[in-house]
Amino acid sequence: MTTIDYIMLVVSVLLLIIAFLAVSEKKLIKSVIFLSALSMLSVVAFVIMKAPDVALTEAVIGSGLVTALFVFTLLSIKKEEAK
Repeated sequence: MTTIDYIMLVVSVLLLIIAFLAVSEKKLIKSVIFLSALSMLSVVAFVIMKAPDVALTEAVIGSGLVTALFVFTLLSIKKEEAK
């Protein structure tokens, strides 16, 4: 096995762990943070697999846009519950 294979193995294990944490977390904001970390780690995996176009798309849409949408939605839900 080469060094890239070992790095990909570590990234894959981390992806599984973070995905499990995102699903099993009780607080929604922590789950959103884990999903953002999962998305950024998948960007690393795509770069290792030599797919920079997919990595760039995942970074912009998956990590940036979707995370911001989830956070703003959670904040607006908390404002509605406070009223």
